[in-house]
Amino acid sequence: MEVHTRHTPTFGVARIVLAEGEAVQAPAKAIMASSFGVSVSRPVRGEPTVLTAPSGGGWVDLAPETPGDVYPLGFDGRSGWCVSTVPESRVLARPASIRRDGTWPGLQHLFGGDHGFLEHYGGTGSLVLSAKGPVDLLNLDAGEMVTVRPAFLVAYPDTIQVRLRALDPAGPQSVRTGQGLALDFAGPGTVLVQARR
Repeated sequence: MEVHTRHTPTFGVARIVLAEGEAVQAPAKAIMASSFGVSVSRPVRGEPTVLTAPSGGGWVDLAPETPGDVYPLGFDGRSGWCVSTVPESRVLARPASIRRDGTWPGLQHLFGGDHGFLEHYGGTGSLVLSAKGPVDLLNLDAGEMVTVRPAFLVAYPDTIQVRLRALDPAGPQSVRTGQGLALDFAGPGTVLVQARR
């Protein structure tokens, strides 16, 4: 699978180029166009659509529902990434070679066993993310720290140190939406944020 982006960072479109028989998952609402012959499966309620290339290969153009950037995130099979789901999933396209780890221990530790506003992915290939506004990379040196509000977080590698804390211990908080919470990161590593919420 190859990913080519255009019209970024304000109205990003991702062209997913697939080899013969190769498939990619994507939200049905994001499918803008495809080369002739790409098959589209009807998903079970709540599941993404699966697009499969015909003989000779093909391509699919995907566009997020809201204006902003599209960002191909490369996976090398050695480490994974935690991706924000606030206010909705940021995943625009996912090949079969990248899996979602619903029970990854790092998230269970962060959220205390509850389902929170992050999902963990691992594997190899490119996971295409969508963001509101441009994607900004915060590159942290060893020992350098930064605080990010959940509404602006896009993704971070599972190798970086992270702590979840309340902004105001007496105020309302939600691990599902990130309300009233902040994430403290310590380098080395790169944190992806979006410039709009």
